[in-house]
Amino acid sequence: MKLVFAHDHVFYKYENQFFSTGGLSKEMLERYTKVFEEVVVISRQKEIDALDGKLTLASTDRVSFVQIPNFKSISNVHKLLQAKKIINYEVTNSDALISRLPSSIGAIAVDIARGNGTPYLVEVVACPWDALWNHSFKGKLLAPFTYFSTKTKIGQSKYATYVTNEFLQRRYPTKGKNISCSNVALKEFNNEILASRIQKIENKGSREKIVIGTTAAVNVRYKGQQYIIEALGELKKQGITNYEYHLVGGGSNTYLKSIAQKYDVVQQVKFLGSLSHDKVFEWLDTIDIYAQPSRQEGLPRALIEAMSRGLPSFGARTAGIPELLENKYIISNTKNNIKEILSILQGLSKEELLSQAMRNYGESMKYNRDIIEARRQKFFIHFKNVVQTSQ
Repeated sequence: MKLVFAHDHVFYKYENQFFSTGGLSKEMLERYTKVFEEVVVISRQKEIDALDGKLTLASTDRVSFVQIPNFKSISNVHKLLQAKKIINYEVTNSDALISRLPSSIGAIAVDIARGNGTPYLVEVVACPWDALWNHSFKGKLLAPFTYFSTKTKIGQSKYATYVTNEFLQRRYPTKGKNISCSNVALKEFNNEILASRIQKIENKGSREKIVIGTTAAVNVRYKGQQYIIEALGELKKQGITNYEYHLVGGGSNTYLKSIAQKYDVVQQVKFLGSLSHDKVFEWLDTIDIYAQPSRQEGLPRALIEAMSRGLPSFGARTAGIPELLENKYIISNTKNNIKEILSILQGLSKEELLSQAMRNYGESMKYNRDIIEARRQKFFIHFKNVVQTSQ
């Protein structure tokens, strides 16, 4: 059976092989080849002259990649018809479609599938309203249309998977068969990790430096790192300067540097750039508190990975974040969030840090790869069987 997988993801082509920034790696794509005999990935592509150590191999057996031209920018609108023609050909010549939403390519693919009767399943991975509304003025104009369009497509789908347990299901409900199935699937749980974290907390001196960390692109304002930086500025006004903020992530840090300058905490804010996945775990073990202050998410992989290292954490009241953390470690998406960050940081006694380390490690175990993948595979097999029966 031939499956088309549709999403806006950018794959990097180097010497006839495809690579990803990690979101759709070889391992991720093989979840589809375990069920379907042939998989065609329709997405954006970019050719590169040299391999970047931050890229992950995406090419694998029985997976082919079809390039969809970039039609999203104003200068490339003329490519929309060309894109639709390619998407129509691939969907029409397949047995089934899996569309990851929100995405422009995925949305077009769903419309074509509905028009020609191709069975399809949607993977709901984020909230387009949050993404656009918190992006820019232009985003605010687009948010209502994209929200209702996405909600309609998901609502009409007979099969859907959601990365959250509750949030996306409430905002984008479907009457079809659906499961909660996070894209975060942790491979390794080792009690020595928790033991090491507990020892780190117990050995921490009261006057030692406390390191807060966030993993996210540093050039996307809705990721919210500016709020942590502002909170450090407020602490400095109170004479408290033993906090540092370490940021892992690619992109230009010009804006966040300007915020650090504005609040006079340049020496307390460290930009570490992009790190490989393995290096991120090593870095997580060096920090003391993890923060996920973003205003747009699905179910954040970075937060769950931090929790799996026994890290006390806090985050914004966004999408699936409140499903992961205790309510007192959730900050609002209002002007009160700085005060709330300060309250959390100043309330983290050694006893509370130990309690949160154990609690978060235990919570992260719900994202065991074997359990999640077994549930996903069962759902995909059911979808495939229905497709085969209807042919």
